[in-house]
Formats: sequence, C-alpha cells, structure tokens
Amino acid sequence: MRALRILLILAVVLGGLFVAADRLAVNLAEGEAAKKIKSSQALSGDPEVSIQGFPFLTQAATQKLDDVRVTMDGMRVEANGQSVRLTTMRAQLRDVALENNFSSATAAAASGTATISYDDLSKLAEEGITVGYGGKDDSGKPQVKVTAGIQLPTGQAFERSVVSTVSVTGGDTIRLRAEEIATDGLPGVEDLVRSRIDMERKIAGLPKGLELESVKPAAKGIEITFTGRQVALAG
Repeated sequence: MRALRILLILAVVLGGLFVAADRLAVNLAEGEAAKKIKSSQALSGDPEVSIQGFPFLTQAATQKLDDVRVTMDGMRVEANGQSVRLTTMRAQLRDVALENNFSSATAAAASGTATISYDDLSKLAEEGITVGYGGKDDSGKPQVKVTAGIQLPTGQAFERSVVSTVSVTGGDTIRLRAEEIATDGLPGVEDLVRSRIDMERKIAGLPKGLELESVKPAAKGIEITFTGRQVALAG
C-alpha cells in the first residue's frame, strides 16, 4: 500500500509538472505568434492570440494546432487604390498546419468578423459623399445612410440623402445601392444620383483563401463576416 501511495503521489506531481510545462509552452507560443502578426501586419497595438486545446506540446510536436483565436485592431486592406483599416477583427483558425520550421502556417478553415468605419467608407466614395449609420427601420433592421451633393446640368444644386443597402458580391466586393431616390419630378435625377451614390469597392489584401461572406450595418461601421479554406498565414 505504501508503494502504491508513493506511485500515486509521483503521478500527481509529474502530472502537475507536465501541465505547468504545457501552459508555459503555450504562453510562449502565443506571445511569439502575436509578435509575428504585429510585425507582418504593421499593427500599432498588440494582437491577442489564444491557442486552444490540451495538451499544447502534443500539438506542437505534430506541427498542427486544432484551434487558434486571434483578436486585433488596425489590419489594413486595400480598396479603390486606398488603404482601409479593419477594426475589431476576430478570427478563428481551425486545423492550423505549421510550416517552414514554424515560420508560416496554413489554416484548413477560418472564419471571423471585422468592421470598416463609416469614415473609411466615406473616403472610398466619390468626393462630396458621406456614408453613415442610418439607424433602424420600422422592422428593426439597421440601415446605411448616404448623403451627396448633386448638381444638375442646368446648374441647379441640391443635397440628397438616401437609405442604401449594403451587400457582398463575388466574395471580395462590397456593394452599396440606394433603395429609393426622391426625384422631385425632375427628369434624370435618379440616374444622376445613383451614378454618384451607388458604388462597388473590391477589397484586396486579405490573407489568401479568405473571402467576404456577408456584411451588415452597425452603429460604428459595417460589420463584415469572412470565411475561408486553406488560408495562408504570413510568417
């Protein structure tokens, strides 16, 4: 009985040491991953990286991580030749294969969300156009409001604000389209306003393999949902 007791105590102690070593290793790996993400994406703040699953050391030995969560602000993509900042970006990476001596990785599946502010959306529009939050309609659905200064060929100038729908097309393009435009009985006004307000902007610069899935208006900007398979992660 004494020998069994000693074996049990040793098992508990060794198990505790293994757990402590495993947690230390995962914390070091998360910190190193955060540094690489910050450097590769030129972020001003520190991203948060959380490697899920236990034990981590087994995952590291097989060079495959089951589940990695990343939260960051300030990643930049490109649209219409301009840099666009993604805020509050959260990503979940599944079955991440570590490659090239841990310097790069590929996620078998990825999903997440990010936000583009209305200020950045306004910069992507034509000059004199602002994009903002339009509150909610009678059914509680959030809306986007687009405002533009319009000048008719006759020289008459006026301002028009419209509610626009926002959607994703082609997996990489954000589209804004006015739902209804008041013409005040003036011929050609709707076409003129649409030529200024309706827009499509292709988003470039996301990690290879990621696609835009959907988008919806929110108070601080438009929230984008993205998904992907075989997503290449920079080292």
